[in-house]
Amino acid sequence: MSMQGKIWGETTEFFKTDFISAHYLKIKAGGYCSEHRHNKKSNLFFVLSGSLEIQIWREKNQIDTTILGPGQMSEVPPEVYHKFAAHEDCECIEIYQVKLQDPDIERRDKGGLKK
Repeated sequence: MSMQGKIWGETTEFFKTDFISAHYLKIKAGGYCSEHRHNKKSNLFFVLSGSLEIQIWREKNQIDTTILGPGQMSEVPPEVYHKFAAHEDCECIEIYQVKLQDPDIERRDKGGLKK
């Protein structure tokens, strides 16, 4: 496990593979992250305690705001600018998942049926 202190609280990565990683976040009341995006990863936020606001920038700078409480979750797709902010002390799980691009196959020949 690797823990990182942040100005808004702390994050601890507790699971990681080539395609997914999971982090435990403790966010202080009033804490917020930078406005950012991931090129290939989606984010899934699952709130354990407290209240977490997720902002997602849509086309033409339209902002969608979702406020999550305990037991609620929200996903942010890849390439979408987003930001989170805690209305009160908050604990959540953040899961990063790489989205595979389809089609994900390169054929060297064609299948068939032997007679």
